[in-house]
Amino acid sequence: MSIGDIMNCPAIVCRPGDTLEDAARLMWECDYGVIPVVDNDNRIVGIVTDRDITMSAYTKGRSLNWLRVAQAMTVEVYSCREDDSIKSVERLMRDRQVRRLPVLDKKGRPVGVVSLGDVARFGAGQAPVKTYEGEPMEQDRGGHA
Repeated sequence: MSIGDIMNCPAIVCRPGDTLEDAARLMWECDYGVIPVVDNDNRIVGIVTDRDITMSAYTKGRSLNWLRVAQAMTVEVYSCREDDSIKSVERLMRDRQVRRLPVLDKKGRPVGVVSLGDVARFGAGQAPVKTYEGEPMEQDRGGHA
């Protein structure tokens, strides 16, 4: 069994020039706590978390519609591939102390996200939880990888 079997998909993505309000709305609507940030070729260039959004608004004293994803995102992104073993991803999460990882295809494009909770549910013998099963989001901007 691989990460592709337990990841949440599809990957809901945003762009560096999007507002933090856009990213927060996607997180709320899709029940995600992290969104990969992609360039025009849908390759990952960063990641933004719910905490990144709130702390950016707080420290800059601005509302989310004034701030861009590029101002809050982390550019050093740890990721995994669909065919990576669950054990190797668990080790990466532990070693890098991250709770969520984007899952990339062979071209470096996000196809899903895996969380520590997904790995723990697998370890406990529970079925994966897919958090978003709706229609594609942000189709006009390539919202899915």
